[in-house]
Amino acid sequence: MFACTKVPAALSIGLLGALLGHAQPLHAQAQNPVTAIDILLEPDRTMIENATAANERLLKVFPKGFALGKTHQPHISTLQRYVKTADLDKVYEAVGKVLAEEKPTGWKLKAYKYYYIPWKDLGLAGIVIEPTNDLIRYQKKLIDAVAPFTVETGTAAAFVTTKEDPDINEPTIDYVRAFVPNETGTKFNPHVTIGLASQDYLKELLDEKFQAFTFSPVGVSVYHLGNFGTARTKLKSWELKP
Repeated sequence: MFACTKVPAALSIGLLGALLGHAQPLHAQAQNPVTAIDILLEPDRTMIENATAANERLLKVFPKGFALGKTHQPHISTLQRYVKTADLDKVYEAVGKVLAEEKPTGWKLKAYKYYYIPWKDLGLAGIVIEPTNDLIRYQKKLIDAVAPFTVETGTAAAFVTTKEDPDINEPTIDYVRAFVPNETGTKFNPHVTIGLASQDYLKELLDEKFQAFTFSPVGVSVYHLGNFGTARTKLKSWELKP
């Protein structure tokens, strides 16, 4: 998500079927030939509670920001890409094959600080997670798996827009375009976005002592992206066993 500063062996039909989740249609967005997606990790309750509390705090000082919830899910972006809308089912299948090899629910991840990305006089803030070998390996497998279905760039039409949030800003469009290589490998900055606030306020937030905590992923999803890299519409999900 701009919300931040980033094959396997053949499977039996039965195993692949067990891994695949249920996709939701693109509805009104279906006519667009390119879709901006986020392949993300869904965090457990510990992270959700911390992210939600931080989001509520930001909304008190900047009510025009966005609230985390059903249409702005707390998440860890592992790969953002522009893909051919007609190939979305192939993308889901490719991700499912990666998940036959990787077990994200067994990972213990550490959240250790806040950060923000400047945007005009505001900042887009997040909780930063220590990158691990597991995360970097998993990300590389996803990049390779969906590469055949990606396109170089997209426009605002590739994103989710609503009457309440009708615009997609240029930094969001550019962020997805450059996610590979700018937010991958050694440059990967795993995080959970928590909202918007003034840069002056966020500088004070970063000066505070952050109480580090650990958590684990509980699921994997593919989302249709909205403005600021928010996870707006769930297209596909996988419920993972520990």
